[in-house]
Amino acid sequence: MQQQKIFHRTFLKTASLLLLFFSAVAVSAENFPDKNWETATPRELGLNERLLFQARDYALTGAGSGCVIVRGKQVLAWGNSETLYDLKSSSKSIGVTLLGIALKDGLVDWDDLAVKRHPNFAAIPEKNRDSDWVSKITLRMLANQTAGFDKPGGSLSLLFEPGTMWSYSDGGPNWLAECLTFAFQRDLNEVIFERALTPIGITRRDFIWRKNAYRSETINGVPNREFGSGISANMRAMSRIGYLYLNNGIWHGKTILPESFLNEIRPPLLELKTTPVFSPDGKNDFGTAPQHYSALWWNNADGTISEIPRNAFWAWGLHDSLIFVAPEYDLVAVRAGESWKRMPNANHYDVLKPFFTPLVSALREK
Repeated sequence: MQQQKIFHRTFLKTASLLLLFFSAVAVSAENFPDKNWETATPRELGLNERLLFQARDYALTGAGSGCVIVRGKQVLAWGNSETLYDLKSSSKSIGVTLLGIALKDGLVDWDDLAVKRHPNFAAIPEKNRDSDWVSKITLRMLANQTAGFDKPGGSLSLLFEPGTMWSYSDGGPNWLAECLTFAFQRDLNEVIFERALTPIGITRRDFIWRKNAYRSETINGVPNREFGSGISANMRAMSRIGYLYLNNGIWHGKTILPESFLNEIRPPLLELKTTPVFSPDGKNDFGTAPQHYSALWWNNADGTISEIPRNAFWAWGLHDSLIFVAPEYDLVAVRAGESWKRMPNANHYDVLKPFFTPLVSALREK
């Protein structure tokens, strides 16, 4: 009988603790910003202030601006939050939001053939028409960088048979943007504002998508946007986009992005993990990229950065524009400015470690 009473008390205590934990998680997930983020000091949230400042100081070696959001509260900010930065390849991770919306609407499917979604897909240059490779490319390949297009964002020849290798490209994502323009039959800038940006509080002062710099400015009279680069945004826009992804595509109870789309970002599919990196000259600047890249987002699925969770993921562009999301710690951190210093022969992820590691440690060592 005594043992039963002890078990009963232990069970109730454990259940109460679990209830408190999940209640705290639920409150955190509903802590969305209004016009501005609610602020808190690191000490108020029990965070290691020294480590947060260490991450900020490293970020500032490239000047610029940034902020850190923990449990829906801004605990640190630097630079000018209103400054618009050219996000370069972080545009890929933001642009692919439109693929998620198209999937939610049933307009496309991951494994749709691109030639079925675009009447002139990869028709330029002429060399592509003489190969059957073009007919094999799917939307998934365009999003996962396995379609085979060369790096520049224009219309170029395929480098290898689609699906057999991985190669970082602007051209592939730009073809994906055109396929989605045909799917929506609207300017993608208008679609993303209507369906994602405006609902999460981003205005046209916070986010600008330039005219197409690589291809025609219109398709069938509709403005033609690009995913490879072209988006400029401020810290308010970047942090809100990160928080949307942190909260599984849900904002104030409204589903903006489907869970099935978000699951593709982390981790990569098995077939992608075993795909070799295309390196005809024997030089590989991207390491084991196929194991930590999916749906135009970078991630830590293979534990390349051992100090941060494997389910962390981020948008990453030239000059080290970043939207870093660590769901395990309810953390979003963003920065943009100038490039950080690279060390010779370093892993391509090494430049990120002095920013990511202290951020996560500040929460882990609270």
